[in-house]
Amino acid sequence: MAKHVTVIVGSLRGGSYARKIAKNVLTMFPERYDATIVEIRDLPLYNFDYDDPEVTDVPTPEEYTTFRETIKNSAGVLFVTPENNRTIPACVKNAVDIGSKPNADVAWKGVPVGIMSHSVGRMGGYSSQKNLRLALSYFDMPTVGQPEVFLSQSPTYIDEEGNITREDTVKFLQDYVDRFVKLMDEVGRG
Repeated sequence: MAKHVTVIVGSLRGGSYARKIAKNVLTMFPERYDATIVEIRDLPLYNFDYDDPEVTDVPTPEEYTTFRETIKNSAGVLFVTPENNRTIPACVKNAVDIGSKPNADVAWKGVPVGIMSHSVGRMGGYSSQKNLRLALSYFDMPTVGQPEVFLSQSPTYIDEEGNITREDTVKFLQDYVDRFVKLMDEVGRG
């Protein structure tokens, strides 16, 4: 039975470059891993009232419970995210916050994580990746090391069908996925 890898796309737009990159990466995992995009677009904005045991008249949204269980049952989580205003998109931060509660049952705790960032400019989503790493560092998540994936000028290597056309980029991403798989194998979750 294949282990599940949750792929979180940091853009809600259907035709985003982050989504196109993620779709290319899905095919790079070995058969023993089932990598799928888990949508975060329908997650309600985080509100601690949902998880505060003293607040009994505000039920936890079903979307929160489903998302948290998906993360907990994953062998690993791969973020593919753009940079918005020099940080992570609000939808990604919302997902991080939802998975961080309740305090006694944090979904992210110990889950292997990989991060790929991109931008249409030259920085490759550097600021978004660093901010995401900072947000996730609290949860003791094993992380893929160097080299990190910062894809700059992303429109220049994706064709009209959404395929990555540069062979060196495909090899670079495959190497990252291979290292992520090795990390997940070592941790042995899911």
